[in-house]
Parts: sequence; C-alpha cells; structure tokens
Amino acid sequence: MTNDKPRIWTRDFIIIVFANFFIFTSFQMTLPTLPLYVQEISNSNTWVGLIVGIFTFSALIIRPFGGNLLDTSGRAPVFLGGLLILVISLYSLAISTTILLLVIVRVVQGVGWGLSNTASGTIASDLVPKERRGEGLGYFGLSGNLALAIGPAFGLFLVNHIEFSTLFMICGSLTLLALILALNIKYKKAAPVTKTDYEGKTLPKERMKFFEKRALPASSLLFFITFTFGGIATFLPAYSFQQGLPSYAIQLYFVIYAISLVATRLFAGRIYDRRGLAIVFIPGSVMIIIGLIFLAILQNEMFLYIGAIFYGLGFGTIQPALQASAINTTPPEKRGMANATFFSAFDLGVGLGAMTFGLVAEFIGYSSIYWISATSAALALGLYFILRLNNKFTS
Repeated sequence: MTNDKPRIWTRDFIIIVFANFFIFTSFQMTLPTLPLYVQEISNSNTWVGLIVGIFTFSALIIRPFGGNLLDTSGRAPVFLGGLLILVISLYSLAISTTILLLVIVRVVQGVGWGLSNTASGTIASDLVPKERRGEGLGYFGLSGNLALAIGPAFGLFLVNHIEFSTLFMICGSLTLLALILALNIKYKKAAPVTKTDYEGKTLPKERMKFFEKRALPASSLLFFITFTFGGIATFLPAYSFQQGLPSYAIQLYFVIYAISLVATRLFAGRIYDRRGLAIVFIPGSVMIIIGLIFLAILQNEMFLYIGAIFYGLGFGTIQPALQASAINTTPPEKRGMANATFFSAFDLGVGLGAMTFGLVAEFIGYSSIYWISATSAALALGLYFILRLNNKFTS
C-alpha cells in the first residue's frame, strides 16, 4: 500500500527549518535579556516597554513593503536582505551603551526582523503542499518552538557569566549562520499577474496595499493573543524576581512553555487540516486564559510552571492554525502579503502589549499585566464567534 500524500520534508524545507531555528534562537536569547540590559542602563520599566515596542512597530511598518516585494520581486532578495540587516543590527547591540543608540539599533533590527520573518513564513508556505499546510506550518513552527526552549534559558544563563556585549555578538553569529544556510535555498520566482480588460488591454498597475483583506479575520484574532505575549516576554522575568522566585525558575518557565508548544505542533496542525479552525481555536484560547490567570495569582514556582504548560499548549494550538487559515483564504500570488498581514498583527500585538504593560508595571504592578492579558485572550475568543456568525470563518 503506497502513501499518496505529498511530501513535506523536501531539501529546501529542511534548510528553511534550520535557518528559522537559528534566527529564532538568536531572537529568543535577546527576548528576556534585553529588558534586563535596558533596566541596567535606565532603571525604568517605561524605557523597557519602549525599547521592546519600537522594535515591533519598526517590523510592523516594514512588513507591508516586504509583503509586496515578496509577491513582485521574489523571495530571495527580501529574505537575504532582511537577514543581512538583522546580522548587522545584532552585532551593533554590543556597542549600544546608551538609550539613544539602543533606540536607533532596535529600529534597524525591527526592519531586518520584519523582512526576514515575513519572508521565511512565505517561503515555508511555498514549500508545503496546500492539503497539508496546517501540518507543514506546524512542523515549520517547531523550529521556532525548539529555539524558544533553548534561547531564553540559555540567554539568561549566559548573562550571569558573560557581558551583555558578548551575548549580543553570539546572537549576531547565530543569525549569520542562518544567512549562510539561506543562500542554499532554491527560491520560488515572482510571477506578477498582468491584468487585462475584456478587450485585452493592459490595466493600470494596482496601487500598493498595506494589508491583505482576506487574511484580516485570522490576523485580528492573532493580535489579541499576541498582545498577551508582550507581557510575558518583557516583564515575566522581573515579576518572578519580585515574587522571590529563584533565578532558575524563569529559565525553567520558558523551557516548559516551549515543550508544551512543541507537543501541540505534533498534532494541532493535522487536526486543523481535517476538522477546521473551531476545534483548535476555542480550546486553545481557554488554555491561554487559564495560563495567564496562574501568572496573575503567582505565589510560588508551581504556579509559574502550570501557567507555562497551559499558555504553551494554547499558543501552540492556535498560531499555526490561524496562519494556515490566513494563507488558505488568499490566492497564491498574494501569499507574501497574506503573511505580511498575519505577522504585522503579531508585531502589533506584542508591541502594544509591551508598551502598555510597561506603564501598567510602573503604576499598577506586575500582576495586573496578566489579568489584563487574560481579558485580551477572552476578547479573542468572543471575536471568533462574532466573525463566525458573519461567515468570516466556516468552521
């Protein structure tokens, strides 16, 4: 009996998975450590939120341009160019010893991240057969999840033994390795569609769009989910220290969170392909809400670890399904813009979350961050039912 299912694990797909792993490992190493560096320089939670937020807003602004370039100029220039910018900016963090320099470098870093991250997701979408897209993107997401298991804990471990500048140099070198790998991918060439009227005359070129309308329903749900992640990535280390938890506890949180993400990637994508969005989004949202409540009432290490399990299971269930939904509702020639719209929502959620929660931490306290985050996840769940009633989702 032969297996007629189209292959996922091709040569190029394996390369993009490994490249994505190194990109995300570098990114995840800076995620919990850069806020500590900013606090060391400025001694202000408000500056922490701004430095994190300005990165994500920089990525947000560049993504529509990157999406259009992916669809019109091809995948390679955007991906390789974005990686080069990312490498330079990460090395530059090592010499950024003032807030002003950090702001400038983070803007540049956001450009590199926005281009490379949008491109990598689009390239993976090209390489995965449509009928197995949820499964394939779930596997692709595993590379980021494994990086999450290694990056934050490794980064927090390193800052206890080396200077921040050395840490940033290591991160730059990991991204350089991703760039070397990316040079060996055979990229899909752009094939712009020339539109004509009924007489065969060429119609004027379409104006550049800043989002793909058909990807908005899935992207809007992602926004409310990633808004919650801004509070976890940026302020959970400081919150756990304030609560008197040992330093290894926050490292273990990210490891448990990542393991939970990996566990869901092995089956959530396949369930989405067979059963639709509802069967993964509804329970995933509930698990995220539970995980955030455990953080809001954080009393000891066990609360932290239970929160990691629920949040990881929920986020790992939701993210690949929403990405597949955004892509499946969009024609192939608009796939780059669909990914740009999707990841723009990701950036906007994290950025607004980080900046909002910087003020919340400064004036109300850390625990309030996670009560507000749980409310945001509940809003995502409510919005899903509204969009489904309006036929934006059929499942």
